[in-house]
Amino acid sequence: MEASRDPEFLPHDGPLREDVHRLGAMVGRMLAEQGGEGFLQRVEQVRTTAIRRRREGRAVDDLAESLAGLGAGEAEALARAFATYFQEVNTAERVHRIRRRRDYQREGGPVQPESLLDVLQRLKAEGVDADELLQWLYKLKVEPVFTAHPTEAMRRSLLEKEQAVVRALVDNFDPTRTPQERKEDDDRIFMALSAGWQTAEASPIRPSVQDEHHHVGFYLANPIYRIVPAFYELLADGLQEVYGVAVPLPRLLNFATWVGGDMDGNPNVGADTIANSLATQRAHVLEHYMADVDALARLLSQTVDRVAFDASLLKRLADYREQFPRAAATIRPRHTDMPYRCLLTLIRARLEATLEDGHAEGYHCADELIDDLLLIVHGLIDHRGLHAGAYAVRRLIWRVRTFGFHLARLDVRQDSRVHDDALAALLRDETWTQRAPAERIAALRPYASGERTLEKAEDAQAESLRAVFATLYESRRRYGQDAIGLYIISMARSAADVLAVLALARHGGLSSETHVPLDIAPLFETVDDLNNAPNTLRALLDDPIYRDHLRARNECQWVMLGYSDSGKDGGTLASRWGLQRAQVELLEVAQQAGIRLAFFHGRGGSASRGGARITPALMSSPRGSVNGVLRVTEQGEVIHRKYGIRALALRNFEQTVGAVLKASVRPREEEAREVNWRQIMAVMAAESRRAYRAFVDREGFVDYFRAATPIDVIEQMALGSRPSRRRSMRGVEDLRAIPWVFAWTQCRSIITGWYGLGTALEAAVARHGEAAMGTMARDWLFFANVLDDVEMVLAKCDLDIAEAFSKLAGPLHATFFGLIREEFDRTRRWLLKLKNSEDLLRDDPRLSLSIRLRNPYVDPMSLLQVDLLQRWRATDSSDDHLLRALVACVNGVAQGLQNTG
Repeated sequence: MEASRDPEFLPHDGPLREDVHRLGAMVGRMLAEQGGEGFLQRVEQVRTTAIRRRREGRAVDDLAESLAGLGAGEAEALARAFATYFQEVNTAERVHRIRRRRDYQREGGPVQPESLLDVLQRLKAEGVDADELLQWLYKLKVEPVFTAHPTEAMRRSLLEKEQAVVRALVDNFDPTRTPQERKEDDDRIFMALSAGWQTAEASPIRPSVQDEHHHVGFYLANPIYRIVPAFYELLADGLQEVYGVAVPLPRLLNFATWVGGDMDGNPNVGADTIANSLATQRAHVLEHYMADVDALARLLSQTVDRVAFDASLLKRLADYREQFPRAAATIRPRHTDMPYRCLLTLIRARLEATLEDGHAEGYHCADELIDDLLLIVHGLIDHRGLHAGAYAVRRLIWRVRTFGFHLARLDVRQDSRVHDDALAALLRDETWTQRAPAERIAALRPYASGERTLEKAEDAQAESLRAVFATLYESRRRYGQDAIGLYIISMARSAADVLAVLALARHGGLSSETHVPLDIAPLFETVDDLNNAPNTLRALLDDPIYRDHLRARNECQWVMLGYSDSGKDGGTLASRWGLQRAQVELLEVAQQAGIRLAFFHGRGGSASRGGARITPALMSSPRGSVNGVLRVTEQGEVIHRKYGIRALALRNFEQTVGAVLKASVRPREEEAREVNWRQIMAVMAAESRRAYRAFVDREGFVDYFRAATPIDVIEQMALGSRPSRRRSMRGVEDLRAIPWVFAWTQCRSIITGWYGLGTALEAAVARHGEAAMGTMARDWLFFANVLDDVEMVLAKCDLDIAEAFSKLAGPLHATFFGLIREEFDRTRRWLLKLKNSEDLLRDDPRLSLSIRLRNPYVDPMSLLQVDLLQRWRATDSSDDHLLRALVACVNGVAQGLQNTG
């Protein structure tokens, strides 16, 4: 593809321009080889028409007409061609981030913003001494939680091909590479492109829970596993450089997953998937440890005639020789003078025994393995081996400390209404679900405390839940308490929902003599539930049965905040303010009760579902809400973007831990004006919610949504094991937040990220004046952050293309689209006024470039999708060839916008 028509690149982005041009040329060459010169010329014709439309401000009609009526095969190929281009642009940008990181790391260069070194230097400049910093480090806990939410379905084989391209581009950083070596790099890239073109983007078979587990495991057990030690080494180096201290570091990073444990609305998840996921994770991590142990055995070849060895290590070696005679017999005679190598060979044998469930000779816990490895480290350090292998052993120790024998903690989640239905059967009470919370609390107390026992019932749902808790009990015994994460209650409405879990857990056998060993987190999702959350928590903490439970859980209560459903329920501003206000009030309740409160943020990938840049998100959080802890969901394209490449995964951990440290040690200063701003924001949130609900509650909206977006295609896509709807589609409440956002993103209006805000801004300016609102937008970090996120969403919108989608709704188009355009224009106008700007993303030129680079290429796929949708629906959605082409368009647009749900 020709490079001359690309948008202007930023200064210092010459290498990025070269990579984009280089990859674009290779894509063009590959398309010509795979589809013929005529196909490449067709792609170029569409591309130039799309660019001309953008440059000259033309209507979409010419471009749309050039794409109308294409055969399904040609349409699919065209969409895949543009999607392939996006994949390579995305890869080039990620590689450029690696290049920029290396530029910062060169000797004498400036410190990279938001790196650990940068954060430590800033904290020291703000008066934080070493003792205060270390106290916070020992309280810090960052835990990304990988979900199986269906926002990306790229096959592992394609992920691996992408990594091959990344490696070839990174190799090209070396200026000493010969022409032959550069040709070999190009050959590797072209092979990956060609093989990728000949591979379907996703399997036509809906993935199973096990498939989802392997997908998430690709990131956990590959890039993340590899770079965890490097993170701790960076932190140790930063502490030494800035504070002159060298101390043992605590574990700061933990990982968790929902795959196999998220039962909410997914009939495919239950006791068996919980057991299978934990067993699979254990096998994966032990296999990685064995590979590392093998590598260490090859490295540590020290012999008894050259260095001394600790007596304790030699005794451990002798004990293991007796314990594992078969493995000892495999040690070559010529290696018997190498104690480290011999011990590591036998450590591997014990790891193999650990793989066999219940094997008496295996490790009982990860601490036993760490003890063996520490023997080796201490021996090396004591005998001049610090630089002869100790660092390599320390790296494995950091991995074992981080991943244990479980790889990632498994969370379990279920809807509160499922618990109620089960309890109705167990208590033989048909009116249970209609009873007031106070009545249910009183009835549940004896069962939650263990004073009474629930009797079994002939009910499939009740039996399924009993099996879940029985499996959690057995898994905790088998894999250790670190293997089980939180039990999350979706749609939590009252304290009764939490006591219900205690009662059901005891029914399933998950209890000691005195308490249930489980951290239970109510998930507050809708705007109304967020508003009522403080009352729910207060009632819960006032309950003597639950307080007894909490004492056994170190007086720490977890609360999960739902960004997705609150946004779907009330619109983006009402959601963001509801979440902010709820945190403030929940912290006050916890402080009054004398317990610690920890928040689990259920953020999605897009801004509509809480996706945000980590530093401004944490710094704009309420004071005291971070307090050294960040637990947040990661999913879909976000996992790929953050963790798909090792260097970027390391950068992400630096930014995240640095942001948590900064927000905890030196949170934003108190602002006297914020009392007034909160009052203004409360009114704005209510105004915004009214405007949003007036739109989505308008008669005919559901029909309009289903006609004016490709939601019916998204429902057909094999993205995840979970259904896209909770129940029958009566309203937006019955649709899951991810396909809801995905559908509006595909049609390029993305109303989920801004609708209602313009009305709220206009009303606030009328009441308080433009100058006062401008000051609030500039000086209140929370409000400024909201506006920044909305600005990014608006920049990705294209209302002319959205109108083409809207016309698919027939007469409903006239009813709804005028409202969309009017509110869009209102939102854009007032946002720019308050930010004192004439153009969107004026202050973020890199993001602006990224969007401009892609927009002309997304347009053809969007308009192609409109034409295909109309034709597919005319066949009563039965033409599979048209559906395949539509799916290719959906995937391509998602690649181009870098957002799904």
